[in-house]
Amino acid sequence: MTKKSGAVHQFPAPIPLRKLIGPSFVILALGLGSGEIILWPYLASNYGLGIIWGAILGITFQYFINMEIERYALVKGESVFVGIAKLWKSAPIWFIVSTFAGFGLPGIIAASAKVFASITGIPDFRWVAAVFLIVIGLILSSGKTVYGLMEKLTRTVILCCVPIIFVLAVLLSTQADWTALFQGFIGRGDGYTLLPEGIALATFLAAFAYAGAGGNLNLTQSIYVREKGYGMGKFSQKIAGLFKSNGVQQDIKLEGETFVMNTTAKKNFAVWWRRISIEHGIVFWFIGALSIALLALLSFTTTFGMDGNIQGINFVITEGQVIGRILGPFVGWFFLLIVSIMLFQTQLGVLDSTSRIMAENAAIMQMKWNGKKSVHLSKIYFIFLWAQIAFGISLFAIGISEPKSLIILGACINAFAMFAHIGFVSHLNHRTLPKPFQASLWRKAVLAIIFLFFGVFSAIVALDQLK
Repeated sequence: MTKKSGAVHQFPAPIPLRKLIGPSFVILALGLGSGEIILWPYLASNYGLGIIWGAILGITFQYFINMEIERYALVKGESVFVGIAKLWKSAPIWFIVSTFAGFGLPGIIAASAKVFASITGIPDFRWVAAVFLIVIGLILSSGKTVYGLMEKLTRTVILCCVPIIFVLAVLLSTQADWTALFQGFIGRGDGYTLLPEGIALATFLAAFAYAGAGGNLNLTQSIYVREKGYGMGKFSQKIAGLFKSNGVQQDIKLEGETFVMNTTAKKNFAVWWRRISIEHGIVFWFIGALSIALLALLSFTTTFGMDGNIQGINFVITEGQVIGRILGPFVGWFFLLIVSIMLFQTQLGVLDSTSRIMAENAAIMQMKWNGKKSVHLSKIYFIFLWAQIAFGISLFAIGISEPKSLIILGACINAFAMFAHIGFVSHLNHRTLPKPFQASLWRKAVLAIIFLFFGVFSAIVALDQLK
């Protein structure tokens, strides 16, 4: 048996693959607004498609990172935050600080508001962004369960909006554009290989970190697996909405349950692992990589070589104008509206995930202080949610609002946070999971390479910024 911490269960039987779809949509949606819509298209509009190899490598790295995070949650029925805190007592403080520092900067919602303001004629997008943040807070506070609401919203936005972007990319691109894209997969650009001269390393690292979710957001996969009840998460509880708890305090036990170690448990886990690997590969990796490639292609086709691309997110607005000239004003306006909606839902997902991360880590510390086994997690979640909203509005009020600068700064912080959590999770799985449930040697080697990559790249960018 695994180490005893409460009731002992049989390892749950796997569910059909079609019913597993969900968590990967949420984690994919977290990257749409930062990497897919802003940073990689920005790089393509300024440097061409020869850099797209970095996006494919980045999202591939994140696939392996996410799967090890899911592995722990499947086996333990708890988030990786609970497990890491057992090995390192100061971990909750690190996760709270690094999460707020990386994602408290409201660059994504600022981008959404700026695009929305450009099509509505509103002169100051900062106040649009402030209203958007308040609306997000109300949406996340109104669901019966927060996760259920998030999954429905993100799946709807992705399935409705992303295909429209794809159609535009196919309609407007030429054979030469597609050739440039395919050459970019192997790092061949116009006059350069891998990286063009003059590209800002901080911007490239930011885009690389956001080829997918990025930062500590990857770790919410373990929370979503628990909330969906996959594997040993079947025995966990869900966070209720702020306005749906009928005044009753909802205490949640964060630690997972134990299971009987037998042949059935090993077989069930093997099937779970195979099915979630397929689900994450299709939804997160394939759709994610396709989204980045086609959004970058659309940006390249419509804006490459035009004046003003280097300034902020002007290239997005220029995209809409070019599309409007070619396909009609309404199509250009509709494209910008879709971009604004996708950025909005990304910020919604980010605020949900970061609030979960910080709430769970604050709850872990609280339970250590008072010696209790459960905690009112919903209350802590909503405190962090509205604290982030207040912080974002405060930044807008004092004039800190340039979308691209906020996104890049946050992404560089999150790249280092990824370096840290890859090490934490790899060590956690090696130390605490039974041998039959651990990663294979080749997977461990891949994680080690990814860990070193983020460490070295983060150090190079930090040194470059100090020059």
